[in-house]
Amino acid sequence: MAELQIRPLGREDHGAWASLRHALWPTESEDALREELVEMVTSGLVAFGAFDGVRLIGFAEFSERPYGDGCDTSPVAWLEGIYVRPEARRCGIGRRLVAAGEDWARERNLKELGSDAELDNLASRLSHALWGFGETERVVRFRKVLT
Repeated sequence: MAELQIRPLGREDHGAWASLRHALWPTESEDALREELVEMVTSGLVAFGAFDGVRLIGFAEFSERPYGDGCDTSPVAWLEGIYVRPEARRCGIGRRLVAAGEDWARERNLKELGSDAELDNLASRLSHALWGFGETERVVRFRKVLT
């Protein structure tokens, strides 16, 4: 494996980035995820990519939110999504991507980094714990369709 490089993702990365976003969110079309990137970046989303040479092998997306469930300060940095290719997992890439987001948040004088995961996504919950996140709450949401 070539030396790992972590750097901000830019317009030139949208194709590879959208491909990895599709791996993370497979119910969305890759084209829709690519189109969404332009709007998201314009609205303040920042992302960091992990590169093994020239190949994008992981990404993490961060935003600034006015508040974050489970956080005490406002505004907060939020980990919106993170993905590392399966063959590159368990070697610290996720941790390095989160650290890049932490540095970004500190530069903005934000005091907390929030995130969330589905209750049944044990791998994500364990990864968050390894990255230094502490669980703050669990929520089950309900809805009723009114006719």
